[in-house]
Amino acid sequence: MSRAGRSGPQRAASAAKGNGAAAEEALIVAAHGRHYVIELDDGSRLHGFPRGKRSECAVGDRVTIERAAADQCVITGFKPRKNLLHRSDQFKSKLLAANIDQVVIVLATEPGFSEDLLGRALVSAEALGIRPLIILNKIDLTERLEEARGRLELYRALGYETLFLSVHGSPDDTLAQLRPQLAHRSSILIGQSGMGKSSLLNLLIPGVEAQTREISAKLDSGKHTTTFTRLYHLPASVDGATAGVEGGADPHARQRGCLIDSPGFQEFGLHHLSEGMLERAFPEFRPRLTECRFYNCHHINEPGCGVLAAMKDGAISERRHQLYTQLLHESRQQKPW
Repeated sequence: MSRAGRSGPQRAASAAKGNGAAAEEALIVAAHGRHYVIELDDGSRLHGFPRGKRSECAVGDRVTIERAAADQCVITGFKPRKNLLHRSDQFKSKLLAANIDQVVIVLATEPGFSEDLLGRALVSAEALGIRPLIILNKIDLTERLEEARGRLELYRALGYETLFLSVHGSPDDTLAQLRPQLAHRSSILIGQSGMGKSSLLNLLIPGVEAQTREISAKLDSGKHTTTFTRLYHLPASVDGATAGVEGGADPHARQRGCLIDSPGFQEFGLHHLSEGMLERAFPEFRPRLTECRFYNCHHINEPGCGVLAAMKDGAISERRHQLYTQLLHESRQQKPW
C-alpha cells in the first residue's frame, strides 16, 4: 500500500490536534494538483490547500479545515477513510477517490475498449472490497456490438454485473437502468477517453457543465477542465432522495448519492498491490488457493498449483491468468514512493 493510503491521514490529523484554531468539517469535491474545492455542510464552497509541500488528499475525503480568507481554507486533518482508490506505476502514485461504494467502468462498442484496463479496474475494486459495475455504452452502434458483447461474456460469467446502454439513442432506458445502481451510493466513473463518460454525466446530472465551470474557476484551472477529478451530488430524480427522512428525522441521516468523474486514461497501474492482495483480487482464484501444494505458491509455474490446474481444466481463463502474471511482475518492481 502506498504512503498516501497508509499514513497521510494520520499525520494530518495529528497536526490538527496540536492546533488550537476552530476547525470545521467539510468534503473535498474537486482536486487538481495541490488545489482543492472544499464543500461545507451548508453547500458553500471554498478554495482549499493542504499544510506543507506534500498533498495526500483525495476527492471524497472528509476533512477538517480552518478558514484562511473569505473564500479560502487550509486542510488541517482527515476523518477516517473507508477506502482509497488509486493507480500507480513504477515511479508515482495517483490518488483517484476516497470513501467510495462503487467503481463504474464505462466501455463502448466504438471506439474499441481496452480489456487490459477493464481487468485492472476490476482487480483494483476487488482488492479494496468495492462493488464494480461494468457499462457497455453506444449499443446503438451495431457494427462491433456482438464482438464487444462476446469480450464481456468472461466477466459476466465471473458474476460482474454488466449493463448495456445507449446514452444518446435510448436516454430514458439508460436512466431507468442506472437509477437503482447509483442511488444512495458514492460511485466513481472510470474509463478511457471516448467511451461516453461526459454524455453519461450530462444525462444523469442536469447542469453539469455549469457546475464544471464553477469548479474550474475555484481551481483556477479553466483550460484544464478534463484533467481533474470532481464530485457531483446526484439529483433527487436519480438518487431517489427526498427533503427529509421518514418520521421527520435529520435529513442528513440518509446520505445522498454522488458521482465522481475522473479524467480519461489509457493505463491503470497497480504497482502498489502486493502478491497476496493480487491473488485474492481474482475471484476465480480464491477457491483454488488452498489446493496449491506449496503455501508460498506464486501460481506461475509451480508443481501442484491449484490455480494452474484450474486453468488447464478451463475453469480459469488464460486471459485472466496472463493479467495476473503481468500484475505480479509489476508489483515486484522497486518503487520510490
